[in-house]
Amino acid sequence: MTATDKLSINPEQTIALLRQMVQIDSVNPSLVPGAKGEMELARFIAQVMEKAGIEVELTEIAPGRPNVLGRLRGDGGGRTLILNGHLDTVSVEGMSDPFSAHIQDGKMFGRGTMDMKGGLAAGMAAMLALHKARVPLKGDLVLACVADEELASIGTEALVKTVSGDGCILLEPTGLSSIASGASRVLVAHGGFIWAEIETQGVAAHGSLPSRGVDAIAKMGRVLTELEELGQREKSFVSPLAQETMHPSVHASLIEGGRELSSYPDRCLLTIERRLIPAETVADVEAELEDILDRLAADDPQFKARQRITFVREPWQATEGSLLSTLDQAFMQEIGQTLGRAIFPSWTDAAITERAGIPTLVFGPAGDGAHALVEYVEIDSVLACARVLVQTAIAFCGQ
Repeated sequence: MTATDKLSINPEQTIALLRQMVQIDSVNPSLVPGAKGEMELARFIAQVMEKAGIEVELTEIAPGRPNVLGRLRGDGGGRTLILNGHLDTVSVEGMSDPFSAHIQDGKMFGRGTMDMKGGLAAGMAAMLALHKARVPLKGDLVLACVADEELASIGTEALVKTVSGDGCILLEPTGLSSIASGASRVLVAHGGFIWAEIETQGVAAHGSLPSRGVDAIAKMGRVLTELEELGQREKSFVSPLAQETMHPSVHASLIEGGRELSSYPDRCLLTIERRLIPAETVADVEAELEDILDRLAADDPQFKARQRITFVREPWQATEGSLLSTLDQAFMQEIGQTLGRAIFPSWTDAAITERAGIPTLVFGPAGDGAHALVEYVEIDSVLACARVLVQTAIAFCGQ
């Protein structure tokens, strides 16, 4: 009997791990001032892996903000696979029993079940199973449990500075079905976004002296009209791997200006979000905004404005390669169907690992209610995900 013959995911242990993780409050304190943060959950995960005899490291990447790394070291000569998932969750405000982790109709409910403690539980289950069966690997298998994905991603930014790999699977929920008749997918591209400020300048004056005043808020109205037209332009990205289409967008998020009712406002500040498609860059967006401001200034000598990029998250797309083919084969082996491919309009940490030169895919369990008042993950999907991860690690890292 070989090591792989003895290999299996322990359902009871995996469900218990998931329940314990959900019952631990790990709301991101950068999103909710005073929230508990990731430390208690990080220590729990570290203790589980350490007790099992897995090499583990807990590092504070910022005060109270930890990353946890578990590693099964290979014998040498193989490829390193990173399984990456985030510890933090968004707010629980308005939720009923957010940490109950109760199970109903095959689903576990609570904050973080879907986003993304279900994926973390699957990654832990895969690593525990491989370690217990003493499956010999040539390359390393790394489980990275990171902080702060829900805001600034300081966890994965720190991870790629110290850990290298030949492939990374981000364990965000992608709708993995545990039955052959279901539709499952791996994400092969996602959008990005830019936050920017546009400030129009006016001239302050008493409301009774229109010849002296220039209304900065009214000037911003012209900017808003241009942005609305920009959002209606025909532009798209078609993923070569998924054959799905993604469109960019732009919207006005926040606006402020004026001093009091009887004064012409000398300043108006608009904050916008520009959603990016793969292949778009910061330079593209800066050029768009400058073109708008230049055209408005050419038409109106009183129009004065500036723009500034304040935050950037790059779009991402995967490439055809051995990680994707290995995951495809493992999925077919365990689930008995072809793994679909899809794109995602929102952002994930995949952009960071890919930028660091680590080919990345996004693959995880099924559920619903991310960031919503009712959130759940399908338990069978978590177990199926763990089984697929096991086979992917064996094939990718090499025996």
